[in-house]
Formats: sequence, C-alpha cells, structure tokens
Amino acid sequence: MTETIPNAAPDLEFDLKGLPKVSLHDHLDGGLRPATIIELADAVGHTLPSSDPVALGEWFRESANSGSLVRYLETFDHTIAVMQTKEGLFRVAKEFVEDLADDGVVYGEVRWAPEQHLQKGLSLDEVVETVQAGLEAGVDAVAETGREIQVGQLITAMRHADRGQEIAELAVRHRNNGAVGFDIAGAEDGFLPSRFKDAFTYLAQHNFPATVHAGEAAGLESIQSALVDGRALRLGHGIRIAEDVTVEFEEDEDAAEVNDSSDEVNDNIGLVTLGELASWVRDRGIALEICPSSNLQTGAVAGFGEGIESHPLDMLYQLGFNVTINTDNRLMSGVTLTDEFELLVETFDYDLDDLLELTLNAAEAAFLPLEEKEALVEYINEAYTDLG
Repeated sequence: MTETIPNAAPDLEFDLKGLPKVSLHDHLDGGLRPATIIELADAVGHTLPSSDPVALGEWFRESANSGSLVRYLETFDHTIAVMQTKEGLFRVAKEFVEDLADDGVVYGEVRWAPEQHLQKGLSLDEVVETVQAGLEAGVDAVAETGREIQVGQLITAMRHADRGQEIAELAVRHRNNGAVGFDIAGAEDGFLPSRFKDAFTYLAQHNFPATVHAGEAAGLESIQSALVDGRALRLGHGIRIAEDVTVEFEEDEDAAEVNDSSDEVNDNIGLVTLGELASWVRDRGIALEICPSSNLQTGAVAGFGEGIESHPLDMLYQLGFNVTINTDNRLMSGVTLTDEFELLVETFDYDLDDLLELTLNAAEAAFLPLEEKEALVEYINEAYTDLG
C-alpha cells in the first residue's frame, strides 16, 4: 500500500517529529514524566532516588543502560508505585497520550498490566476504567490543540504470576471500552507463553487479538511458543528471530545467485538462508515490534554485536520481514519514536520511503477494524505524499 514518492537523502531535510507515526509497543508504566513521578511520589509518600526531575530522568536512563533486562525491569518499581490510585493512573494515562501526540503519533497502543496497580485497594475493572478515562482525556486535550490521535489499551498479564485467565477475561470484558488486545510481559526467560495456553485459547474463542513478548530475553523457543500456544498475531520485540537466519559471506559476489525455491538470496551481504521458523514469521507477515534502543540496553541483541550498527533489524527489514519501530519505554530509554527514526536514518541511511514503509507496517498491524485501519493508512500515505 506504499505509494511512490520522491526519495529523500539520508540527511533528511524535513521535520521527522512532524511525520505521522504509529506506536504499537509502548508501556504505560515506562513513559511517565520525571516531574510527574516526583509529584505523585510525594503525594503517596514514596521515596525516589532523586527529587530533581533532570537527575531522576538521568537515573532511570543509567539504570536501564545496564545491559540486563532484570535490572531494566527494576526501574519500574518507582513508576508503578505512583500508579496505585485513581488520581495517579488518570494523570499518567492523560499525559502519556499528550506526549505521544507531541511526537507525531496519530495511533498508539498503550500496554500495561492492571494486576500491578491494586496495592491501594482498586479492583481490576476500576484500574482499567480509570486508565481509559485518562486516555480519553488525553485524546480530548490533543483535539483542543487542533490535532488528532487515537489510542487503545493492550491489557497485559505478568508472566511470573498466575492470573493469565483472569486478565484475559478482563481484557475481553473491556473490549468495548478501550481494550484492543492482550499481551504477556515481564521476565521472559523461563516463562514460556505455554504457561498461559488456556488463557490464549479463551481469547481465541472470543476472537480477541494477542501480541506476545517473545524473542527479547529468550530466543527461538519463546517465539515458537508465542505463535503456537499464544496464537500471537504480532511479536513483542521478536528480534531474536534473526537467530534463525544464517548468513554465509561469499568472496565472489557472482557466486551467490537468487534462488527463491530454497529461500536463499544474495543481498550484497552474502548468502542468506532462513530457517523454518524465520520463514514462517516472514512469509505470513507477522509483525515484529522492534525497539532499537531498548534492545541495546537490555542486551537483547548482544549476540549480534555491541552497537546499533550490529542490530539485526536492518537485515530483517531488507529480507522482507514485517518490521515496525517502537520505543518500548520512553522514560527508561530516554527516547521518542522520532529519536528512533533518527537513529535508523543515521545508522542505516534510511530515507523517506523506508520510514513510510515502516510506518505503514505498523498501521497495517494495528489492532483496529479494517475500515479504521484503511483510513489510517490513507492518512499516512497522504501526509508523506504532501512532503513531496
């Protein structure tokens, strides 16, 4: 559905921030404003590492930069602590939407785990309703500025807990009140999606879509389970599907010829062979919710190299995988979706066509009704065409 538009040079001379964007993988408890955390923490008596917004923001980024997913997840102790009341949840949700819109996001799916916000006596339904009210208030606030944004909730169950069925039922119960999909999150290694097999079956029986965190802290087995047991329509991160891609470099570039039947191609990087799982994911267009900066911070792509240059997202994109670009946790990574786009432009020389394709990938993978999805795609295409 990508339209032909004038190519842009790698040093794109236009406002990346103003480009319409689609955000599929962005955690509510990972996108708070430092100043908001400080105010809410003071109200509930929670002690923070710093009471200065700048210093607190730096602490989150430094802690998340450890290269360990376990330590990365520890930073959420402070954000979740200030999201235990209706006041806190409403404010965080409202500001979340406003910040997305300020970054050019026109459609965003907000994932969060209601079971983590019950410490002050709220029920599961109450926290979902409160967050929805905050999201709607954010949408209204954005509309008052003459812009538009659409958002939906991805109701998430924690992998280490035993509330999968309960959370799945919660998600379905709120499908007409903002909930657009289901997810499982938390420590991936050792907690396969098969642990929630019955919950995923329940979701399938109720025709409710799921995206599953897989291929971040664990590898191919986790991805396989997400697809089989989780019936995942998208893979949260999914970056380690690259472990099922073999590249053999050839000294003689003419020695490697295109061979579609064996799924081997010469793409100026050598002879590339896709394993059965990688072929399945690529050929069926299963979206990868890739979060470049977060992947570096958590060590998800450490097996491929140290820097962003070694991130396999470009290889997957060039091979035709359904790559989407996301932020994961804007506070912890200290990034926006605009920042991630700029990173790709600087690192891989992506141009306007590439950014459009990545954005359309996300729009077409959104958990939206077909008519709304088509309208979103048309809006994005027109915006990019206007740049020409």
